[in-house]
Amino acid sequence: MLNPSIDVLNLSQNGCSVWVTSSTELARTPTFVALGKFDGVHRGHQRVIQPILSPNNRADDALNFAEKLSASSQTPHVYSTVVTFNPHPQEFFTGQPRTWLTPLDEKIYQLRSLGVEQLVLLPFDKELSALSAEQFVEKILVEQLQAAQISVGQDFCFGSNRSGTAVDLQLLAAQYGIPVSIVPLETCAYHGAADSSCTSVASGEETRISTSLIRRVLQSGDIQSANQLLGRAYTLIGTVIKGQQLGRTIGFPTANLQLPKDKFLPCHGVYAVRILIMDETPDNSENIYLGVMNIGHRPTVNGTYESVEIHLLDWSGDLYGKKLMVQLEKFLRPEQKFPSLEALKTQIQQDCDVARAFFSTER
Repeated sequence: MLNPSIDVLNLSQNGCSVWVTSSTELARTPTFVALGKFDGVHRGHQRVIQPILSPNNRADDALNFAEKLSASSQTPHVYSTVVTFNPHPQEFFTGQPRTWLTPLDEKIYQLRSLGVEQLVLLPFDKELSALSAEQFVEKILVEQLQAAQISVGQDFCFGSNRSGTAVDLQLLAAQYGIPVSIVPLETCAYHGAADSSCTSVASGEETRISTSLIRRVLQSGDIQSANQLLGRAYTLIGTVIKGQQLGRTIGFPTANLQLPKDKFLPCHGVYAVRILIMDETPDNSENIYLGVMNIGHRPTVNGTYESVEIHLLDWSGDLYGKKLMVQLEKFLRPEQKFPSLEALKTQIQQDCDVARAFFSTER
């Protein structure tokens, strides 16, 4: 959790930035606010965020309110702001740690790519959870964030015991002249993979896109469907650390990726991936490489811990200490134990060939 007194300024190569704070006192105001949990920043979340980004999607009364607010406070700019909670409310009430589709660094990266200027992480504690819907609007949104417009999903709930609905928010905010956009749920016709274990979703039905659905689809190995639900490739962001270097001995050197402890991992197995070396001008597509990745315990060499290892195709160099973003594109096969290192080497070569064939059809 961020210290409430600490702000983090994350700069991209093109000069765009996201101001991150867990203190509303340090938030940049006034704001256009998108409210929600936003784990995954999936297609449904992107629709909720969209109204606070584009002037064409903002109501005239919101713009007029913002202009009045700016004039009265001599603030020249209204900040597009995502407001979420830290820790996740479920984690607070259950006391159980939670893994995330998008840990903080990844969430910031995805929000920045959408054009969000500020992320406010409201500390979800006993005091915040006890606020009524009316108090939340008055204290947090009006007094502290000076919201000029608010956007929420149709299923948004807030206030003590989740007593407030999106419609309640609309009515309460209207008392302060603040318009609220209620965004319809994003749905899809998810059919599932042939080997999918995601049995709770009936084939062919229109299904609400949600974080829980995406987690189940990732667990099934259906990466391509998960990417469709996300509206982007599922990513891992981590730092390369030294491993056992066994890959070098069989001709397939791998980068051992250290991930945040709260990162949600898909099912164990081998994946075709795209790799971006973030230390080398992140926005430059020339720094994107192709590769294969294994997630698992490496049973052939009697591995005892879960690891993420990446082999870059047609590439050589030193990656130690580098920060990588890995985009998962296709699940190739489950993890398995081979009778010998030679058999493992043969299979890795086949994995590389399959990955090359897959990427050649993507171009």
